[in-house]
Amino acid sequence: MILLLCLAPAVLADGLPELGDLSRIDFSPAMEQRTGESIMRDIRLHEPGYISDPEINGYLNHLGSRLLSQSSEARQNFEFFALRDPSLNAFAMPGGYIGVHTGLITATRSESELASVLAHEISHVTQHHLARQISSQSQGQLPMLLALAVAILASRSNSDLAQGALMTGQAASIQNQLNYSRDFEREADRLGLQLLENAGFDVRAMADFFERLQKYGRLYENNAPGYLRTHPLTSERIADLENRIHERPYRQVADSLDYLLVRTKLRASEGSPQDAVTEFTSQIREHKYSNEIAARYGLTVALARAQDYAKAEQEIATLRKLKADSPMIESISADLRRKQNDPAGALKILRTAQVRYPQARGLAYALTDTLLTTHQTQEALQFIQEDLQNYPNDARMHELLARTYAALGKTLQQHRAQAEAYALQGQLLMAIEQLQLAQKLGENDYFEQSKVDARLRELKQRHAEETKEMKEK
Repeated sequence: MILLLCLAPAVLADGLPELGDLSRIDFSPAMEQRTGESIMRDIRLHEPGYISDPEINGYLNHLGSRLLSQSSEARQNFEFFALRDPSLNAFAMPGGYIGVHTGLITATRSESELASVLAHEISHVTQHHLARQISSQSQGQLPMLLALAVAILASRSNSDLAQGALMTGQAASIQNQLNYSRDFEREADRLGLQLLENAGFDVRAMADFFERLQKYGRLYENNAPGYLRTHPLTSERIADLENRIHERPYRQVADSLDYLLVRTKLRASEGSPQDAVTEFTSQIREHKYSNEIAARYGLTVALARAQDYAKAEQEIATLRKLKADSPMIESISADLRRKQNDPAGALKILRTAQVRYPQARGLAYALTDTLLTTHQTQEALQFIQEDLQNYPNDARMHELLARTYAALGKTLQQHRAQAEAYALQGQLLMAIEQLQLAQKLGENDYFEQSKVDARLRELKQRHAEETKEMKEK
């Protein structure tokens, strides 16, 4: 789903990107990327529903990468992220940013269903449907457009950004104009289905999930899922999908444990802690689950929320007996140790788990944070420096590096690390400010001074180029 929000100048003052008159926009791939980065920065900073959980977003990006590996048209980087919202929705933004509501994730009945939604959204991006839609609508029709912002915000009841953006009837009119056309939807269906099949998923899942959405929309016409408002589902589309699927061989695909745990974690995080405990306890007692490991993990999450750590530890013990193999289980096990004031126990779990699951970003962050909390700063510094060799663009790890240097009293290095974190998040002015602070501290160290000066020149030039480009557009 991609919508266009018409923002008044007062809203722009709050930090949304100024893009000028859309009727003059040459919406090139470079412009799409810049626009998407600006919108994504605002989501991270101002959208309360944005989920920074590395386990959830890490899984979505892993699933997305599996689909993208089958696309010959994905010539850009993609980022998949979740927004905490009970509504059934997903959306694609310029620059390859794809968001999914938690309500949609928890509503899926299989990993293939979730993959089908991501495959559909990926196809909207690779076919540049936003740019093509804007081109068809922009000739003299949008002279008051001052910014491009996120589609999802318009359909969410708790979005602060949407409340500021949707102030005029013209804004709603523009959104309606930019809902995906039926031709674009059919194209995304066709290409998404091919991605789904090539990546080894059950192609029937796309038609099954879309058909459930359509039935839901008919039952609750006045409160239809946001996905239906921007992705018009017709009987013709469903029939076309079913015809394409009928031509393909039957393939039954098992859900990954990662999918089951992520979906369960989100379900266990909804409502009150006690209600969640009651729900998962009932599922386990009555054997109403498709996977016992996922059900007991959900109960563990719920018990941790309810601060019933003793019972949560009992569930961890049961999970170990079931030979549950997932970094998410190690992560919550360590978290329970920390919450019970046992950082040594947490470190033991995290050190072992980090060796076993070296690519699990959540474990890397938890290990670093626990090392810093227990004042083992030199070990933390060594771990971060080694980690950044493999993940140089990890903004959160650069923030942890800044925190580590602060603990060591190395202020210049602290400012440099924080500058990198800001730069990776697209906050160039804040990054420049940090480097200017570092510049004042490096006067007697030529080597450090030269590195700071070079990076400062680079970021200033980048900021000037982006500012010039936005003004020209």
